[in-house]
Amino acid sequence: MAKDQKTTKRSTLADVVTREYTIHMHKLVFGRSLRKRAPHAIKAVKAFAEKAMGTKDVRIDAGLNKAIWARGVKHIDHRIRVRIARKRNDEEDAKEKLYSYVTYVPVSSFKGNFAFCRLLDYKFNINQPISCIP
Repeated sequence: MAKDQKTTKRSTLADVVTREYTIHMHKLVFGRSLRKRAPHAIKAVKAFAEKAMGTKDVRIDAGLNKAIWARGVKHIDHRIRVRIARKRNDEEDAKEKLYSYVTYVPVSSFKGNFAFCRLLDYKFNINQPISCIP
């Protein structure tokens, strides 16, 4: 016999959260024709944020767009560090209650302990790219 289970759903409105991710862009655009790499990279970042945060509405910051397109349409950086924030949608006629906002986080190196680096960044309000190799 099955036990009585409570069917309470957790509200995602309480899950307004911000996380940082490193996206391996090279494996997402490898094999793509050269003139379509940067547009595909933007679509890949949107798909990654949609999957990671569980929201259909994903908005890309202009700084992230410039960082992806910085080396042109053909040459995309192999990795990119992003901060994805899930926020409430305050528009009255919005289809989704939450949206994800993706911003660029400049880092000098992708090696090392990022949790430690971010802790230093938040504690001392460092806004420049940091290299943290403990």
